[in-house]
Amino acid sequence: MGTRDKKILAVAIVSTAAVAAATVAAQDPSDRTVEQYACKEVMRETGSNREVAIAFLHGFLLGRSGSSKFNIDALHKQTDAFIDRCLENPAEKAIDAMMSVKS
Repeated sequence: MGTRDKKILAVAIVSTAAVAAATVAAQDPSDRTVEQYACKEVMRETGSNREVAIAFLHGFLLGRSGSSKFNIDALHKQTDAFIDRCLENPAEKAIDAMMSVKS
C-alpha cells in the first residue's frame, strides 16, 4: 500500500469516527451539515484541503452504509468522477454528487 493509499485510508477511518462522534455531540448554532456544502465549495479548496474534503465525503458515506470495507482503486476512480461532476455542476450538493458516482 502506497503513501497516498495510506493517507486515504487514514482519512476515511478518521472521517467515519468523526461522523459517529458528531451525531452524538450537541448541535451548536454555528454547526453545519454535510448536505449544506455545494460542489463549488469543495472545488474551491486547494491541495490537501480538497483531498481531505473528498476523503471526508468517502468516509461519511462509508460510515452511513454501515460497512467498513472499501476498495482503494474504486475510491480513486470515484474521486476522479466526483471532481469531473462537480466541475460540470458546481451548484450540486457535494454529498449528492458523491453518492451519484458511487452508485
